[in-house]
Amino acid sequence: MSIIQISIKVIILGVCIGFLSACTSTGSNMPRETHDGLTLVPGTKFDTVYLKTGADLSDYPDLGLEACNVAFKKNWMRDQNSNRMDLSNRVTQQDVDKIKDRLGELCDEQFREALLDGPAYNLVDNFANGEHVLILRPSIINLIVNAPDVRSAGMSRDYTTSAGEMTLSMDLVDATTGETLARIVDRRRDYDNTRMQWSNSVTNRSVAIRIIKRWTRTLRDGLDEIHES
Repeated sequence: MSIIQISIKVIILGVCIGFLSACTSTGSNMPRETHDGLTLVPGTKFDTVYLKTGADLSDYPDLGLEACNVAFKKNWMRDQNSNRMDLSNRVTQQDVDKIKDRLGELCDEQFREALLDGPAYNLVDNFANGEHVLILRPSIINLIVNAPDVRSAGMSRDYTTSAGEMTLSMDLVDATTGETLARIVDRRRDYDNTRMQWSNSVTNRSVAIRIIKRWTRTLRDGLDEIHES
């Protein structure tokens, strides 16, 4: 390959890794480089994208999708219970675990669906030591559910102006070496309707699907752009 061809490929990848340049700008307070050697990519549809210098994400014909981990924002359960005078309506660890499990399953389902939508990517299940496999490792962090639907002895309803917020943190990892090639961080809040509305497990799930679908569409568009170029 000539020097000119190499230069053109680097330029194309540099543009495409921006995951379809958009209006959302990277926060000025984000570090230019991470502790593991990833460099900040400005002007992306995600809040923050980091990339390993010289990494070529188009070089991976197979993808592996790990199970999504979910973590609430620190002290979320304590803050929830501080406003609940009725002991029968308090949030328990069982409630926390149930929400995490359901949201994790929803995240896995939506990302898998987006990657298998035609033309489908080749998703492999056994990718621990596979060559040319790019592992997608999604996590939902800093989860805030303003009105969790918990079981209580009495009849009660929770009303909020917004369901809450959550942040996607996804590493893209080389399956053979275990090296992180890219990292995505994107915080999303539910729309604040400015008026109180009844919140329950159904409305919370609907909001979660809407946010996760936005993440999956953006990721899929970015991967498609990279591979086509």
